[in-house]
Amino acid sequence: MAGDQGVGALKIGWARAHMPILEGIRRRFESERPLEGRTVSMVLHVEAKTCALALAVRAGGAKVHLAAGNPLSTDDDAVAAVVAEGVPTLARKGEPVAEYRRNVQAMLDAGPDLLVDDGGDLVVLAHQQRPDRGGILGSTEETTTGIHRLRALERDGKLRWPAVDVNDSPMKHLFDNRYGCGQSVLDGIFSATNVLLAGRVAVVAGYGWSGKGVASRLRGIGADVIVTEVDPVRALEARLEGFRVMPMLEAAREADLIVTVTGGRDIVTTEHFKVLKDGCLLANAGHFDIEVSKEALEGLAVSHRTVRPSVEEYAFADGRRAYLLGEGRLINLAAGQGHPVEIMDLSFSLQALSVEHLARHGKKLPISVLPVPPELDRAVAEAALGPLGARIDAQTPAQARYFQSWQEGM
Repeated sequence: MAGDQGVGALKIGWARAHMPILEGIRRRFESERPLEGRTVSMVLHVEAKTCALALAVRAGGAKVHLAAGNPLSTDDDAVAAVVAEGVPTLARKGEPVAEYRRNVQAMLDAGPDLLVDDGGDLVVLAHQQRPDRGGILGSTEETTTGIHRLRALERDGKLRWPAVDVNDSPMKHLFDNRYGCGQSVLDGIFSATNVLLAGRVAVVAGYGWSGKGVASRLRGIGADVIVTEVDPVRALEARLEGFRVMPMLEAAREADLIVTVTGGRDIVTTEHFKVLKDGCLLANAGHFDIEVSKEALEGLAVSHRTVRPSVEEYAFADGRRAYLLGEGRLINLAAGQGHPVEIMDLSFSLQALSVEHLARHGKKLPISVLPVPPELDRAVAEAALGPLGARIDAQTPAQARYFQSWQEGM
C-alpha cells in the first residue's frame, strides 16, 4: 500500500525537530559538502528517523540510495515523503523476502562509494559480488548481528575495506541498545497486545546491552523478570542486579512473556513450546526472525490464526495457546515505532560522522573492523548534554597533568 506523502513529511519533520545533533551536522554538511561526488547506499529500517539521516547525508553532497533492512519495519508514509525529497528508496511494509533481497541488490547496483548497513546483508552481498573491493571506500554497521558478520569476514581474511563499528561505540551501545531497546521493545509489545505486564513473569533471553535495557524496563513496570544466558559473566551480572537467572527450559515453565535479545538462533524452540503456560507471549528483539523458531512452533501447533494485528495464536493439542508477536521479527519495529527519537539522534549522528570520516580518510585506513574515532563519540556526547539541560565540569590544568602522569605510570 502506497504511503501518504503529506503524513510522511509531518513524521519526518517531527523527527528532525527532536534530533538537534543530527540537524546541526546537516547544517554543517550543507556548508562544507564533505560528501560531494560520493554515492552512499543504505540498508536500514526505513522510518522517519532514518529518513532524517538520509537527508542529512544528502546535504553533504552525496547521492543517497535507501532500502529496507527488515520487511516489517518500513513506514510507507515516510518512504513516500523521502522519495518526494529526491532520495531513491526501495522499501514497503510487508515486502516479500524475494523483493527485500532484490532491493538490497539494487543498493549495490547503484555503484556506491560508501555503505551504511544494519545487520550486514548489504556488506556480505558486496563481498560476494565485489571480491576485488571495487570502488567501495568503507562501510558502517549499526547492529551487534552485523558486527558479528563483519568480524567473521575479518577473521577469515575476507574483509575488503575499512568497516566502522558504530554499534559498539559508547554513545551507541550505552544508549541506543540499553535505553532505546528498553523503551521501544515494551512499546511494541503493548501496541500489539494491550496486556498488563505488572505482576507477570517476563523472561529475557540474553543480557547484553539490549537485554539489560529490556530487563530493566520490564522490572520498572512491575514484572517479575527472569534472565537466561550462556555467558557466566553476564549471568552473574544479571543475578547481582537482582534478577532471577536460570536455563530457558526452566524459565519457560513460568513465563507469561518471553523476549529474545541474543542475536543467535533457536533460543525458544520445540522443547520450550512443550512446557509453556497457556497464553504465553513470544516476542523477539534480535535482528533476525530466527530466535523464536517459527518452524518448530508451526510443527507443534494444531492450529494457527491471527487474532490481532501483529499477534498470531498457535494452539497445541493439549489446549494450550502461545502468541507470537510481530511474526517473530523485531517487535519494536514490527509492532512499535522503533527507538525514541532522541536516542536515534545519537546513533544516526554517529553514522553521519562515520560516513564523513570514511569519505575523508577511507583510502588511508587499515582494512579492518574499526571503532568510531573517540573524538567523534565525545563530540556527540557533548552535543547531547545541552538539550537535556545537563552541564559538566572542566578539568583544571593541574588535574589534567595528574591524570596524564597517572596513566603514563600504569
